[in-house]
Amino acid sequence: MQRLQDRVAVVTGGASGIGLATARRFAEEGARVVIADLDAAAGEAAAGEVGGLFVRTDVTSEDDVAALFEAAHGSYGRVDVAFNNAGISPPDDDSILETGLDAWKRVQDVNLTSVYLCCKHVLPYMRAQGKGSIINTASFVARMGAATSQISYTASKGGVLAMSRELGVQFAREGIRVNALCPGPVNTPLLQELFATDPERAARRLVHIPAGRFAEATEIAAAVAFLASDDSSFITASEFLVDGGISGAYVTPL
Repeated sequence: MQRLQDRVAVVTGGASGIGLATARRFAEEGARVVIADLDAAAGEAAAGEVGGLFVRTDVTSEDDVAALFEAAHGSYGRVDVAFNNAGISPPDDDSILETGLDAWKRVQDVNLTSVYLCCKHVLPYMRAQGKGSIINTASFVARMGAATSQISYTASKGGVLAMSRELGVQFAREGIRVNALCPGPVNTPLLQELFATDPERAARRLVHIPAGRFAEATEIAAAVAFLASDDSSFITASEFLVDGGISGAYVTPL
């Protein structure tokens, strides 16, 4: 399919994991892709692979974020899709009883404030065009509670979910759609690190997935491509769950 032919898509956290898988999918569907990441070597490699542009970006810096969208627009003349995906889940973000204020703030800055900044700085370009799709990475944990808490991560994703809903309502009549992607656990380096450091905690997650496995990054990328395309033209202010059934489950299959 070429649903994104000649459209310009910006992907934050695009050098690895879901971001890289999505950049590849966007390119396969005809988009010109701008990769934003802190890792210059991986970002350049990703941009080279998809025939796109790399812009080294600290998503917690307003100047960097503004420069990112300026570079995308300056290079390609428009910005059609913003996949605001960069995020972290560090080990010092744990139970509220254990998580310090520095860890709390760092996760909020990367996972929530960066989405605010990306939306703020891409919206003027999309408003001028009269069209655009913004996809913000939230999580199924924004809708459910977990006894294996990552308190700041959970709170940040709840903020992304609420902010996406509000922006989707606010800008709907200007042709701009804003949706929150809510993945379940995904087989990415972040999850593999969790398995390596705390296999018991990781196993407690797997047992709750009706599908019986973690998602692959390519499966999440397929959902993002749908939300980026006109196939989802009547979907906005939505929480788009891709979670293997977790959020609908009371008891999972044996």
